[in-house]
Amino acid sequence: MPALVVAGLSPWGVAAYKQTRLLIRHPGCRNPIMLKVGFQRMASLTSLMPGLAALRNYRFGNDFSRDLFAGLSVAAVALPVSIAYAELAGLSPAVGLYASIGPLLAYALFGTSPQLMVNPDAASCAILAAAVAPLAGGDPSLYLSLATALTLFTGVLCLLASAFRLGAMADFLSKPILVGFLNGIALSIFLGQIGKVLGFQIDASRILPKLLEIVSSLPTTHLPTVLVTLFSVAVLLVVKRFVARIPAALAVLVLSAVVVKLFDLQSLGVAVLAPVPAGLPLPSLPMVPLETIPKLLASAAGLALVLFTSGTITSRSFASRGGYDVDVDRELVAYGAANIAASLGGGFVVTGADSRTAMAVTAGGKTQVTGLVAAAMIAVVLLFFTGPLQFVPLAALGVVLISAALSLLDFSSLRQFWRMDRREFGLSLVTTAGVVAVGSINGILVAVTLAIVRFVKHTARPSVELLGKEKGLPGLHSIDRHTSAKAIPGLVLFRFNAPLVFFNADHFKQCALKAAKASGEDLRWFVIDTIPISEIDINGVVVLKDLKQRLASQNVQLVLAGRQSEFVTRMRQMGEPTENVSELTYPTLRQAVNAFHGQ
Repeated sequence: MPALVVAGLSPWGVAAYKQTRLLIRHPGCRNPIMLKVGFQRMASLTSLMPGLAALRNYRFGNDFSRDLFAGLSVAAVALPVSIAYAELAGLSPAVGLYASIGPLLAYALFGTSPQLMVNPDAASCAILAAAVAPLAGGDPSLYLSLATALTLFTGVLCLLASAFRLGAMADFLSKPILVGFLNGIALSIFLGQIGKVLGFQIDASRILPKLLEIVSSLPTTHLPTVLVTLFSVAVLLVVKRFVARIPAALAVLVLSAVVVKLFDLQSLGVAVLAPVPAGLPLPSLPMVPLETIPKLLASAAGLALVLFTSGTITSRSFASRGGYDVDVDRELVAYGAANIAASLGGGFVVTGADSRTAMAVTAGGKTQVTGLVAAAMIAVVLLFFTGPLQFVPLAALGVVLISAALSLLDFSSLRQFWRMDRREFGLSLVTTAGVVAVGSINGILVAVTLAIVRFVKHTARPSVELLGKEKGLPGLHSIDRHTSAKAIPGLVLFRFNAPLVFFNADHFKQCALKAAKASGEDLRWFVIDTIPISEIDINGVVVLKDLKQRLASQNVQLVLAGRQSEFVTRMRQMGEPTENVSELTYPTLRQAVNAFHGQ
């Protein structure tokens, strides 16, 4: 008899099998058939594809009606937005629709969020266009190949990042930098659509030449195009204000296309979309010149960082509202799979889409089936309903993109930065200026450079606090932040808020000696609060020993308080007795202060 392998158990079933070592005897078989291999394979499969377990345990009767309605709603939003973003990326509308099918299927299997929708977004499209256009040299077929290749490389880099567990890079770009980056992208998109909504061509790519070209082209504004623009804006505002359940972007494209057809506005010079071919493309690998690969890989690295960071922010925000968690390392796999699927299916870069995810949640979507329904509906449109798309005016697409760009602008966060930390506010503005001035690709480099500088500055020159007692309050408090707090005579309580390692060790020593000198000649104990010092290396130990000698020459005792066990363990690992640094150690600052008073 052939071996029997049973797969399809839930993760609970796999765990139960491992605990009980279940044996099943097949009729007619002499030996019991162990299902270990089948269970292990299923367990590894569900581990690789978290969505698979959710789909296998799907409650059809309870969830399908809501997921169906939510999927149809997402498709209604994704259709016009994908077409608009394809235009922004310099690609045909069909490519935008291709990018909205395979990625949704891939994320439904590999993603850890049951609600996130992956689609093209404004920022990634702008970055793609900036990366590909110089390499294509005006060749449309080469442009498409480069775009799909860039998408493939981005997906592969996401998978590699997951293999090295680099999901923490989602936290690399701080909120001020990310806000500044997206604000810069929004301004770039806005300027790029001015020509479409006014009916003239803008060829310049840099901000200053583009502004000059817009001003010089204003006398050539095309009146019929402007009327279509005003009509699209009116539809957008009315739908958002009075019919919120209808996707505003869809209403704009449908009604503007009807107006163009009824009044034959094409004959008056109103630009429309090119005919969209019906059907779905066969999976294929992009072919690009070898000399373009290094530049594509460099752009893919920056693109992967931006799309993963922005997508993770979206998934985390909806996860916090929905009461579930997302695994950032697994999300890297999901984004990698989604972008590889987009590339093989003739599409371009995708990430977590906030507007389409919000639509899915608002419409009642609960599971990954929402994305599957949306993908199926977009495929149906591509197969049977592409004809009407050729009447969509470019001015209406411009209005949709300008609306998307305005949604990226985050003035509330800027106001928050201004109130909380003027330096963070300035950092955000510098990032915005960098994106607008040098483009999105170089803007990524600006943002990453600023992030690195910010990290190095905070780590190499961390905050230093002197602690004291405040009348009427228990415990010890920072003298700088509590103006009424007073230092204890003869005692310095010194807090260094960072690891004590090679790049800040000398700074630590200089700050400590300065604090000791400022305390006066009555100083007897210099106590270091070791709790914030999460790590210490050889340089840190050398500095502590030197500080001990410098203080001893002034008849001052160096004392360590807090995190005693970690310090002792680390020093023993380095072969350095704790006594060489300080003869006095205490588990807490309070005990050190009490010991000082009890001398």
